[in-house]
Amino acid sequence: MDALPTLYTERLILRPLTLDDAEGIQQQFAHWEVVRYLNALVPWPYPADGARTYLENIALPAIAQGREWHWSIRLKQAPEQLIGNVSLMDEQDNNRGFWLGPQWQGQGLMAEASEAVTEYWFSVLKRPLMRVPKAAPNRASRRISEKAGMRLIRREEGLFVEGAFPKDIWEMTREAWLARR
Repeated sequence: MDALPTLYTERLILRPLTLDDAEGIQQQFAHWEVVRYLNALVPWPYPADGARTYLENIALPAIAQGREWHWSIRLKQAPEQLIGNVSLMDEQDNNRGFWLGPQWQGQGLMAEASEAVTEYWFSVLKRPLMRVPKAAPNRASRRISEKAGMRLIRREEGLFVEGAFPKDIWEMTREAWLARR
């Protein structure tokens, strides 16, 4: 696979993650409203070196191995500031994940970023199916899947930073995505 490209949307720049993003991730990620519905593997309280450890041991090696694709989210009007992260993963029932700093939530930015990486998943990586897990109480994340035309295919138990909740698995096929374009 070639180097991960920078992606552009109407309001955003999605730049491939690098080790230089550690400080920005640390500042934006270590908030309860960001992590509460994420997988319980995320340490909480978030350690002072959490972002650097994540980049060095998880994200950057997975990118190098062609198993994951991670982008920082930045506003076009302030490209120097990381405000979130959006990722694609080559895992069963877990192909896309994201988080956004608290002050940028509720503005449609994550839907915009998600659309860009979903396009990459289906058009560049040519994957036939996308599945995304979500904590059932996370209504904002659910709305992103609904607006994109995904369908809820099953519910199971999940462990999240906040605790045990039902976990919804959402799905979209490449054909359904292309039909919406």
